Amino acid sequence: MSSVQEFYIDNEADMVVFGERIGRSLRAQSAFQCVFLNGDLGAGKTTLSRGILRAFGHQGAVKSPTYTLVEIYEFADRRLYHFDLYRLGDPEELEYMGIRDYFTEGSVCLMEWPERGQGVLPKPNVLIDIKVEGAGRKVLITGLDDIKA
Repeated sequence: MSSVQEFYIDNEADMVVFGERIGRSLRAQSAFQCVFLNGDLGAGKTTLSRGILRAFGHQGAVKSPTYTLVEIYEFADRRLYHFDLYRLGDPEELEYMGIRDYFTEGSVCLMEWPERGQGVLPKPNVLIDIKVEGAGRKVLITGLDDIKA
């Protein structure tokens, strides 16, 4: 992983815009990308994911896949999988759902609560930590050399 970049995000709208910037960087890569999203409940992981999805062309609602474990978004040239492992009882459950089938060339996997899949998930290409700080959020990104505007 490369060095850590730190950002301060003031509000929800800015978090979506910031997610779009990250999404453009991810979209520029053709290889499989695994993104770990860490943060407490309500920190903004799904809001950031909404922005990432917009960079790929998604215009609809983005909900947290807490109960379904994964939401699939298909685009002309890519697939993006948004996982929320919060309710996962055991990492082995991921094997039963065929998790490795999602790790294909050109796909992007956004993983909320990745620690719950420890031992089954691949190492992340990008690690994003979101922390509530005052009225906003501090976002630490490891793995993307430069977030392009």
